[in-house]
Amino acid sequence: MPEQLSDTSAAPAAPPTGYARLFTVREFRTVFAAHALSLLGLIVSEVALSVLVYDLTGSPLMSALTFALGFLPYLVGGTLLAGIADRFPARRVLVVCDLVCAGGVALMVTPGAPIAVLLALRCCVAVVSPVFQGTRMATLAEILGDGDLFVLGRSLLRIISQSALLVGFGLGGLLLTVVSPRHALLITVGTFCASAALLRFGTRRRPARAGNSGALVKDSLKGARQVLADRRVRVLLLMFWLPPMFSVAPEALAAPYADDLGVGSVGLGLLMCALPVGTIAGELYAGSRLRPATRERIALPLLCCTLLPYLGYATGPGLAVSLLLLVISGAGAAYTLGLDQWFVREVPEELRGRAMTLITAGLMTIQGVGMALAGVAAEFAGVAATVTGAGVLGTVCCVVLALAARRTEGLGPRGSDGRARTEGLGPRGSDGRARTEGRDGADHDVTGR
Repeated sequence: MPEQLSDTSAAPAAPPTGYARLFTVREFRTVFAAHALSLLGLIVSEVALSVLVYDLTGSPLMSALTFALGFLPYLVGGTLLAGIADRFPARRVLVVCDLVCAGGVALMVTPGAPIAVLLALRCCVAVVSPVFQGTRMATLAEILGDGDLFVLGRSLLRIISQSALLVGFGLGGLLLTVVSPRHALLITVGTFCASAALLRFGTRRRPARAGNSGALVKDSLKGARQVLADRRVRVLLLMFWLPPMFSVAPEALAAPYADDLGVGSVGLGLLMCALPVGTIAGELYAGSRLRPATRERIALPLLCCTLLPYLGYATGPGLAVSLLLLVISGAGAAYTLGLDQWFVREVPEELRGRAMTLITAGLMTIQGVGMALAGVAAEFAGVAATVTGAGVLGTVCCVVLALAARRTEGLGPRGSDGRARTEGLGPRGSDGRARTEGRDGADHDVTGR
C-alpha cells in the first residue's frame, strides 16, 4: 500500500488581535516603553521628594503639600502652554519636556537646596506634564490612526498608569530602604533621559499640526476657546472630567473609612487598590473582547451606571462589600474607550494636541477638587454619607451628560474657525465607513449594512 504523504506545511499564524495588534507598530512600542520609563520616574520622584521634604522639615503638612503640587499646576500648564502641543513638531516637544523634567529633578538633588526651591521645581515638572501628555496622545493618533487602534493604544497607556499606581508607590518605598531620597531622585533623572532618547531616536519626525500664530499664551487661550466653542466637544470633555470628580471620593476618604471599620493598614491598602483594579479589569475586557461598535454602543449606559455602586455605602458596608462595590464601579470606567473614539473623531487635527492637553489638565485639576470637596463633606456628614452622596450626585450628572451626548450626536466635527465642516458625509463609524443620520435619529451605515 503506497505510503501517504502527510501535509507538513505549517498553517499561517493567526494575526494578532486586541491589544497585541499595537505591538506590531514599531513606533508604538517606542512610545509605550518611553511612557513606562517616564511614569516610573514620576512616581519615584513623588515618593522620594515627599520623604526628602519631610526629613528636612519634620512637617506632615509640607510633605502632603509636595503631593498636592502634583495636581495644582496642571491647570496652568494645560491652558497657558497648550499651544506648544500643536505649533511645534511633536517629537521635539516630547523630548524637550522629558529633558526639562530631568533637569528639574536634577536640581532637586543639589545639596542644601531650600524647601521653597524644591517645591518650585516640583511645580515646574507638574506644569510640563499636561503638555507632554497631550502631545503624546495627539501623536498616538498620528502613529495609530484615529480608529480602533488609537482607542486601544490610549486604553493601554491608561492601564499602565493605573497599574503603576498599584505597585509604584510600594516599590518607591522599598527603594528608599536601600538608597537615600536624593539618590532615588537621581534614578528619576535617568528614567526621564532614557525616555527622551527613546522618543528622539525611535519615533519619526512629523511637522507641526498648526502654524506659529503669535504669542504662546494668547495662542493657547485661543485654541482652548476654539475647542470649547463646539457644543459636541464640550459635552465630551465634561464626560471625561465630571465622573472622576465624584469617583475619587472613596479613595480620598479611604483612611478614615478604614479607621471606622477597624481594618488597619492592610484594609486601607485594599481600599486604595480596589478602584484601580476594577478600572484595569474593565478596560482590558472591553479592549480585548468587545468590538469597536459595541464599545461605542455601551459607552453611555456604562457612564450612567459607573457611580451607582457608591449608593451601597448608605448601608455602611464592611470591608468585603466595600471592595466589591469599588471594583464594580471601577469596571464601569470602560465607557472611556467609546468616548475616546468619539473625541478623536470630532476634534479637528490642527487642534488635536491642544484638545488632548485640555483633557489632561482638566482631569487632574478636577480630581484634586473632588478630593478636597469629599474631605470637606465628610467633616460634616461622615464618610459613608459622603460617598453615597457622591454616587447620587455623580449619577445625576452622568445621566444629564448622556442625554446631552445623544442630543449633540451627528452635529459633525468643526474646523478650527468654529464652522461646521460640510464636506463628505459627516462623522465616521468605528469601522471607518461614513455614517448618515436617519429620520429616527439613529446612525446608519451608508453601505446599508
